[in-house]
Amino acid sequence: MPFGDGTGPSGQGPGSGRGMGGGRGGGRGRMGGNRPGAGPAGECVCPSCGARVSHQVGVPCYSVSCSKCGSRMVRA
Repeated sequence: MPFGDGTGPSGQGPGSGRGMGGGRGGGRGRMGGNRPGAGPAGECVCPSCGARVSHQVGVPCYSVSCSKCGSRMVRA
């Protein structure tokens, strides 16, 4: 059914749908938190025995072995 005034039926044009994923932000920003690329500060922790060592810039914690038990370290 054509509409000569350009209004058209409701809800059938671009941008009229509702869906997931329209939000912005909500994150902690770049280089923050407990994940790869979390920044230069912090510690590496052994998930097996709990030993802690200072994180070295440019060396991922998962590439460091625990000096006490030999397990791979994780970022804390």
